[in-house]
Amino acid sequence: MSEVSEPMDWQQEFIATNLLVLGYNAWAGYLSGERGAIICSTNSPTVGIAGESFKTYFIQRSRLAAFLNAWLAAPDTVILRHHFMNAHILEVVDSYDPTTGLVLLLESFNQVTFFYLKNLPIAPPQCYEQVCKTWEEFEPAVCEVQKEVVQ
Repeated sequence: MSEVSEPMDWQQEFIATNLLVLGYNAWAGYLSGERGAIICSTNSPTVGIAGESFKTYFIQRSRLAAFLNAWLAAPDTVILRHHFMNAHILEVVDSYDPTTGLVLLLESFNQVTFFYLKNLPIAPPQCYEQVCKTWEEFEPAVCEVQKEVVQ
């Protein structure tokens, strides 16, 4: 396996493993009133009985430009080795269909990878519904995100 494909392999596996929670957060955030992006960091996982959980946030479109400028301007953060990505990310957030897809920025160490996930095997509204049905299983991982979105 080449070195180039290995990062995408773990990222695709991460997304597949965490799709319900990512979709839940995307839909819960959208229900707060506007489109936005999911920000997920693998830098400081919490390990519990159910395994690892990661910090995940929904950033509304109205706050996303300022967030990206501050977060990605940090000298130790690189996004896809390109500086023109902010405008592209905002354009995608403005046009994606929240009923069938989501926008994800996945941070690992000092690199952020942008994903526009569409035509998912389970859409964000269904992820939200599934998580709500089995809340006890997911509560530790999404509890704080729900509180932030609701407030």
